[in-house]
Amino acid sequence: MAMKQPGRKTYRTAQGKQIDMDMLRKKNELTPAVGNAKVNARGDELGTGGKIVRRREDIVNEYYKNTNFVPNESTPKKAAPSAATEEKTAKKTTSKKKITAKTKEPEGEIPSASEEAEWEENEAGDFVKKGE
Repeated sequence: MAMKQPGRKTYRTAQGKQIDMDMLRKKNELTPAVGNAKVNARGDELGTGGKIVRRREDIVNEYYKNTNFVPNESTPKKAAPSAATEEKTAKKTTSKKKITAKTKEPEGEIPSASEEAEWEENEAGDFVKKGE
């Protein structure tokens, strides 16, 4: 029995036929691709009549030669927050949270009917204790 070569992809179709994908790729690598890309299955650029104008290796080498892999060191870094921004965030964290009709109450703390009667809505739409 012959050993399978490593890396070869063979598939079985619904009809039970064996298809070797690597052999199929190699067999059709010079066939022009479908569409308007003007390349073959390998990636070579094609000219008139299906003639190879530039090989895939040349295209890849040219790309790597012209591409700068080192990031620009002149990219702007994030600026430190200004004093005004720090003051605003400090005020936000120190302000007390008001209970409003839109505020979702934490689970487990369901107010009873007597507690709900202690609160009323003012002109601004906020809920405050009665008498305040």
